[in-house]
Amino acid sequence: MANTLKSTDVRAMSADQMKDKLLELKKEQFNLRFQSATGQLEKTARIREVRRDIARLKTIMTEKKTADVKSAG
Repeated sequence: MANTLKSTDVRAMSADQMKDKLLELKKEQFNLRFQSATGQLEKTARIREVRRDIARLKTIMTEKKTADVKSAG
């Protein structure tokens, strides 16, 4: 689990960095699904880690967006 994101690391990122990381994770998720389908996947747990990292990123992005709206309005 060395590659998983920590929420403190994600919160320190800018919005652009989070979008880039999300795109990178989605590409990795696609590649892992492809490897799984072709029987070439070695670390099956990585699929779960990536899925959770994507969820963590999306959650924090939503929190930041909500906080910005509340502070502006």
